[in-house]
Amino acid sequence: MWKVKRIEDGGQIILRVSGRLEGEQLNDVKQVLVAEAATQNLILDLTDLRLVDRGAVRFLADCEAGGASLQNCPAYIREWIAAEKAELAPEL
Repeated sequence: MWKVKRIEDGGQIILRVSGRLEGEQLNDVKQVLVAEAATQNLILDLTDLRLVDRGAVRFLADCEAGGASLQNCPAYIREWIAAEKAELAPEL
């Protein structure tokens, strides 16, 4: 189960994601983010994100690559994102 809370802070939109974010829920999360996609300075606050799977990690990496900022990202998720990016990068 996941939850997203929308917070406006000046010119920034913060989406605080909490709970468990797993593959079968990603379509719902994507719909929430698409609704905010036109907003500049989108920030995903991951302070209360407790559990992710590989699909969610790839999704978060894609969000970051698309310009979203990941705030308060737990270390294990940050390391997993880095590993996914390295795996997807073309070998030299």
